Formats: sequence, structure tokens, C-alpha cells
Amino acid sequence: MEAVKLDNFLKVDKGIPVPLYYQIKQGILQAIQEGALKVEDMIPTEAELCEICGISRPTIRQALGELVTEGYLYRLKGKGTFVSKTKIDAKFLNKLQGFNQEMLEKGLKPSTKVINFLCVPGREDINAKMKLEATEPLFYLERIRYADDEPLVYVESYFPYRQFQMLTNVDFVQSSLYQSMRDLAQVDVTRVQRVLEAVNAKKRDEDLLGIPKGKAMVRVQTVGFTKEGRAVEYSVARYRGDRTSFSIELQV
Repeated sequence: MEAVKLDNFLKVDKGIPVPLYYQIKQGILQAIQEGALKVEDMIPTEAELCEICGISRPTIRQALGELVTEGYLYRLKGKGTFVSKTKIDAKFLNKLQGFNQEMLEKGLKPSTKVINFLCVPGREDINAKMKLEATEPLFYLERIRYADDEPLVYVESYFPYRQFQMLTNVDFVQSSLYQSMRDLAQVDVTRVQRVLEAVNAKKRDEDLLGIPKGKAMVRVQTVGFTKEGRAVEYSVARYRGDRTSFSIELQV
């Protein structure tokens, strides 16, 4: 495969107070954003980029390394460096929105695989998050969420069994959890608390999501509350770091 020419995007100016590696990085990002570099395109080798830019290999290596770490590029040993698929920007930090709705708004086809949906004994740590007695049984819902048939996130959800027994026969391949709570139990989740944590992929993540063990992921813990302030759901989601990003919008 022939590398895409990037000469027009890699005009380095050594006379400005901007690090050279950063200029290279931004030039490659611009080429991706403007469509000169497309998904799966191979970029020039480090030696070729050194010749194009007239700078040292460590500087080139730093620019490429950051782009790989941030998920814009990926390397194949013995073959080269290639453009990754565009990350999906998750907006759920700014608003309470279902996965399916968010993917549809981005022009992607959402789908769900249900691995488990069953009643399990209460767990003291999880029950405490919903202020339940330690022995109170829980529903356990285990799912993989997809966008355009690509697995993006593995989700484990817990909610009180006695309060939501009417959800026993819900098909969560087709149905939203919060919508089902609203329609069948008249319980409306109006507020959530979320905690994000950077983690590394485990063997199970590799098996379920196809992300290599050790790669970056984002672990999101969520507690869902009603308007009265009652916690009715706790979930842990593990997002692929190579395919998702998260943005927060603040008003000052």
C-alpha cells in the first residue's frame, strides 16, 4: 500500500514558539479532518516524514506517538502506521440521553446484545448505592451496545427486583431500560451521577468488545435517581478508548 502524500499539510515553521512535534501532529490531524487522510490510509514512514519536514526522527516519533495514544492512528508491526476510524463522541455527560437515541442522531445504527437478564442475590456494595437492604434481590442486566455493528460498550446494570418485577419479560434487545421503567413501573429517572475512570482492557473486554488486552478504556459508573431523589439503578459501563471520546460542556 502506498502512503498518502502530506507535503501540503506538513509545513513546519521553526521560527515560531510552537514545538515542532506539535506542528507535525496538528498537520496530520488537519489532513484527517479535511479528508486528505481517510480511514485505513497509510501515512508516510518516519524516515519519509523526516525528509518532508526537515526535522529529526525523535520529533516525528513524538508526534506520531501522541496521535496513536489518542486513537487517531494505529500501528501494524512490519506494515506501517494507518488512520483509525473516527472516534464517537459521547455526549451523555451533558444530558440524559439513551444510547440508541444518541447513535441515531450521529447517523449510526444502534443495536444491543443481551448476555444476561436475571434476578440475583443482593450485593452489599451495590445495594448500598441504592440505599437498599443488603439482602434485597436485584435484577442484573448485562449487555453489549453496538454502533453500525461494531461493539462499543459493555454494560452491567442493577436495579431492585421487587420494585421492578413487571420488567421480567421485557426484551432489552429492543427496549430501553429507563423507558421501560417509565412505561411499566411509572418510575422516571430524571437525574444521574456519573464517575469516569481510565482503565486498561482485560481479557474479558478483549473477548466481548474486540479491544486488545491492556489497551485504554473508560469505565463509567452511573447511579440513576428519580425526581424525588431515590436511587433506582446502578450501572458500570466499559467503553472502548480507541472508538469513543467524551466531551463536557460548561456554562459560565
